[in-house]
Amino acid sequence: MFEWLDQVFVLLKHWLVSFLPATWQPVAGILLCVLTIICLFPALFAICVLLERKGLGRMQNRLGPNRVGPFGIFQPIADGVKSLTKEDLVPLSADALVHFMAPVVLVVVVFMGFAVLPMGRNMVLVDLDAGLLFYFAIGASTELAVFMAGWSSRNKYSLLGAMRAVAQMISYEVPLLLSSVAVVMITGSLSLSKIVEAQNHYTWGLPHWYIFTPWGFAGFLMFAIAATAETNRSPFDLPEGESELVAGYFTEYSGFKFALFFLGEYVGMLSISGLGSTLFLGGWSSPLEALNWVPSWIWFFSKLLLSIAVFIWMRGTLPRLRQDQLMNFAWKFVLPMTLLNLFVAGLWRFLGDGWERWVVCSAILIVAYILMGRVGMYREHFGPRRYRYAE
Repeated sequence: MFEWLDQVFVLLKHWLVSFLPATWQPVAGILLCVLTIICLFPALFAICVLLERKGLGRMQNRLGPNRVGPFGIFQPIADGVKSLTKEDLVPLSADALVHFMAPVVLVVVVFMGFAVLPMGRNMVLVDLDAGLLFYFAIGASTELAVFMAGWSSRNKYSLLGAMRAVAQMISYEVPLLLSSVAVVMITGSLSLSKIVEAQNHYTWGLPHWYIFTPWGFAGFLMFAIAATAETNRSPFDLPEGESELVAGYFTEYSGFKFALFFLGEYVGMLSISGLGSTLFLGGWSSPLEALNWVPSWIWFFSKLLLSIAVFIWMRGTLPRLRQDQLMNFAWKFVLPMTLLNLFVAGLWRFLGDGWERWVVCSAILIVAYILMGRVGMYREHFGPRRYRYAE
């Protein structure tokens, strides 16, 4: 019974394609999986937007959406109808083709990342041996889409917003990649399915997730920081901050094109959360051996939604950084810590299975954090904000 529930979607796909000729079945199976991804994650996007608006409302002591439908649950539908019917304005001097293609490229690239993410046991669209490399190669195209949007608008606010966004995304993409390299070093594979399988082991009922090791915990923190900046989420949302540059690189976008940018941002959050869960949190594996009877896809999406809840929590809690603080933090703290973590992961791999590696690896990371985080950042005069008022 439990095995059937775990593989219900795989069995359903095989049953549906079995009605077709044998030569058509592989292509039909791929198209069916692609259609499922295209329908599933926009639905999750709508749910996440509603939960975010409700959650931020509670954090700020207000109700949030509560007019459209019972408890406001139909608000995403109303927003979607509004976006579809709103007039699409394009500046007269804009490059119309590039202006149109920018949000399309962004959404297509973000959706392609799901092709290699294992969402459950035997539930991956394309099980590539270099799946992680494919994910980052495709994800790098988002910078191109952002710059296309800013440049094609023929608006100085949009162009400056795009340049700042690209600088930020490239700066944090380097530690994002390097934090993942530590996982590749330990696993010995670029296949995301093999990375999950390597963590799907238990000792005394507890999982061998990489986050429960010193290098894995530090790598996960660096990955989470870089992923937050990569998706332009608070407190790293300067490229689209209204108080900074009107609305950043999509100042001249309205209607459905703006909705595509909005969709791309949230689906990108879901995608990067899925990658982080796969690399450090065991992917679809359960947190306890006694819970292995729960379908694997439930664990994957539970971790996904938990990550989104943390994104929402951070947005309602942390203030926005300045541009200089953001770049200093990337190059003077996150990147050096990530490079050091590669060295620590190598030590962990070759020091054996004794307790010595726990002490040595933990000590190196803690000392480095104190030196760079406390001493190094102190020289940048980061501290409590002081507000002065005119008398």
